[in-house]
Amino acid sequence: MRASDFDFELPEALIAQFPPERRGASRLLYLNAPAGELRDAGFDAFCSFVGPGDLLVFNDTRVIKARLMAAKETGGKVEMLVERILNEGQVLAQLRASHQPRPGSRLRLPGGGEARVVERQGEFHRLAWDLEEAAETYLERHGSVPLPPYIRRPADAGDAFRYQTVYAKHPGAVAAPTAGLHFDSSMLDRVRAAGADLAYLTLHVGAGTFQPVRAEDLRRHRMHTERYCIPPDTARRIQQTQTQGGRILAVGTTVLRALESAADGRGVQAGEGETRLFITPGYRFRVVDRLLTNFHLPRSTLLMLVCAFGGSEAVRKAYRHAVAERYRFFSYGDAMLIERS
Repeated sequence: MRASDFDFELPEALIAQFPPERRGASRLLYLNAPAGELRDAGFDAFCSFVGPGDLLVFNDTRVIKARLMAAKETGGKVEMLVERILNEGQVLAQLRASHQPRPGSRLRLPGGGEARVVERQGEFHRLAWDLEEAAETYLERHGSVPLPPYIRRPADAGDAFRYQTVYAKHPGAVAAPTAGLHFDSSMLDRVRAAGADLAYLTLHVGAGTFQPVRAEDLRRHRMHTERYCIPPDTARRIQQTQTQGGRILAVGTTVLRALESAADGRGVQAGEGETRLFITPGYRFRVVDRLLTNFHLPRSTLLMLVCAFGGSEAVRKAYRHAVAERYRFFSYGDAMLIERS
């Protein structure tokens, strides 16, 4: 397979720059891949697609204010996106500057802190921080919400709330698990009232999720690494649901990747781990039966995953329909519910 197999024409006007007026006011495209069925709906109709025996699994990671504006000793500006807090003294970050800082160089941070470039690690730099407070506390005070690069505006006060799920719990993500942005507390109550069960895991979404696939031959692409944790209760309920013939619905591609990464011949294993699982058509799914997801970038690993799940031709047809019907794309856009091919 080649990256160009997953290209499509997307009018820029369909890239959502702001969230809908309220959570759940988005649209929903239902794809029953085995039956070849496409159905347009509003997200408020989501509960009509779930019922007794269904287990919905959500990603409860919390987005940190990971974007900072720093300065070189020469005064040049450096935009910093913290990928991961390694410990209280070091972070892994992406740096954008006219000239990339070299190892040993120092950066002035907002609020009087300082960072020293230790080394470059692929797309990222390892930095040693000199702060008077915990890194997480510092970012909350001085950082800003790291909106995706295709949202071409600065983050505002509303993004601190809307680019975060209502059930976000564990800080560590630099991008939101966007399928979950459609849910408010009322919708979660309605899902329970429909007879479905809810479970949670944590996968800290990294900045690498926005990295383009640069290799035309997909065998040469290497995924970024992301951390996940499957609680014992979630693993137990997944096994119970499968034993009873129920359906596992992953709310977002991050949930799907975590579950498939944690699965072995005995089922989903509880615990912590790191995944760089790259799912393309031909992948044999072991856990997830249904997937709720947003509409993704052309040539992206997320689109490749969705094509693997719903079938390439069925997903291409659905995306052509979404473009023709003016669905909103990407993080603040509309949703798609897919029955596995």
